[in-house]
Amino acid sequence: MSESGSSAGQSPGLGADRRQPATPIPLTVLTGFLGAGKTTLLNRLLKDPALSQTAVIINEFGEISLDHLLVEYVGDNMVLLQSGCLCCTMRGDLVDALETLLRDLDNRRCTFKRVLLETTGLADPAPVLHTAMAHPYLVLRYRLDGVVTVVDCVNGETTLDEHAEAVKQAAVANRIVLTKTDLATSEQHERIVVRLHALNPAATILDAARGEATAERLLNCGLYDPDRKIPDVKKWLAAEAYADSHAHTHDHHHDVSRHDAHIGAFVLTSDTAIPAGTLEMFLELLRATHGAKLLRIKGIVKLAEMPDTPVVVHGVQHVFHPTARLERWPDDDHRTRLVFITRDLPERTVRELFEAFTGNASPDRPDRAALTDNPLIPFGGADR
Repeated sequence: MSESGSSAGQSPGLGADRRQPATPIPLTVLTGFLGAGKTTLLNRLLKDPALSQTAVIINEFGEISLDHLLVEYVGDNMVLLQSGCLCCTMRGDLVDALETLLRDLDNRRCTFKRVLLETTGLADPAPVLHTAMAHPYLVLRYRLDGVVTVVDCVNGETTLDEHAEAVKQAAVANRIVLTKTDLATSEQHERIVVRLHALNPAATILDAARGEATAERLLNCGLYDPDRKIPDVKKWLAAEAYADSHAHTHDHHHDVSRHDAHIGAFVLTSDTAIPAGTLEMFLELLRATHGAKLLRIKGIVKLAEMPDTPVVVHGVQHVFHPTARLERWPDDDHRTRLVFITRDLPERTVRELFEAFTGNASPDRPDRAALTDNPLIPFGGADR
């Protein structure tokens, strides 16, 4: 147990009778694969009065943090876990974050009655649940209230086929929020529902497009019970318990087997404002050429036409959402920032395509005009 945990344990929660243990604080885990719509759901939930006294922990994958800037939540009770994925080296950081919140609560530096943890889309949920249910101090102060998993109705089947993390995320859930049902065919909807029921018969499936994913229906699931899940869930948690005990006697390093080695994350930035037409052409060519390899693209773009109000770009594989305009820049960094998480798609391929469109081609590469004027060479042809 860390020193922060020891100090936090010296006093109960705010307003509690100091002769009695503090009432455990409900902890809700919000998970789901890349691009499923977790941030959109989180924004919607945080506007509900039921979450007015909620501390939010956001975990991001990769070196550049962006998701937390797109959460419409202003307050002192937001914690960003930036250095990696919760399922790997971040477990200790999660413990520290939860203990820090308790210490601030006990010392009356903040007030909250619930914690909502949004994991990165690549997170294996088993280590997170094990930490919440087995840490000797945290179990006294927190109560795992439930797991909410967001599943993309359009790409969900492919995601479950290709990524073990997505299967685990669906299997451990108390509530499954199905998104993009308005973009899916009736056959896609029927197949993904059947598959989710097979993975997790006890979970309630809610349709976000129909307004079913309300705070009232997602929160207060009751104490988390692995026995109500498929047998694999208990096996995953048992494996985490073994790994956790093993880590106490051995140096713990990042477990590269947690994620496919073919998955990469990188960011493209530009100080120069980008014309809207150029942005549209870049995204369309990227989608058409490499859509299947784009696990997620999310970014803030400075448009030449309206540089003071950025737009948000969000795409998953071949599905790109219409750009959404923000009322103002969310921080002091007014550059275009596009964060990519890809599979078998080299950073150089995307970067050179972006530079060609924005007019910043590398010295050893043909520029945009040379590429577009030659009908025999597909744009980015050497990398296709």
